[in-house]
Amino acid sequence: MAADESCVFCRIVAGQLPAEFLHSDDTCFAIRDIAPAARVHLLVIPRGHVTHLDGIGEDGRRVVGHLASVATSVAVAEGIAESGYRLVINQRDDAGQEVDHLHLHVLGGEKLGGMVQCRH
Repeated sequence: MAADESCVFCRIVAGQLPAEFLHSDDTCFAIRDIAPAARVHLLVIPRGHVTHLDGIGEDGRRVVGHLASVATSVAVAEGIAESGYRLVINQRDDAGQEVDHLHLHVLGGEKLGGMVQCRH
């Protein structure tokens, strides 16, 4: 999982872009989204550059589990765990993935609307 110099999240890890870390460990970090879609909108991001879930292998699955655990911790720290929060991972263009570096959205702090319905 080598860094990608064109990736905004890799540049944050490298210290090239400023960020307020709400959580940081050897595996991942958590920051606030710069374009929030809810009153509380956090991102939990692996330090190693991974683009998509498919093909990540067993080590990658452990990382995703850790991201979910950290998401729970930051939801508690932000005071949104009790009322409820949403976890989202967007994969590729059709799902709305804007940064090609795997990341987990933590949304809450208000009543969230329903999920988009599939149309067939």
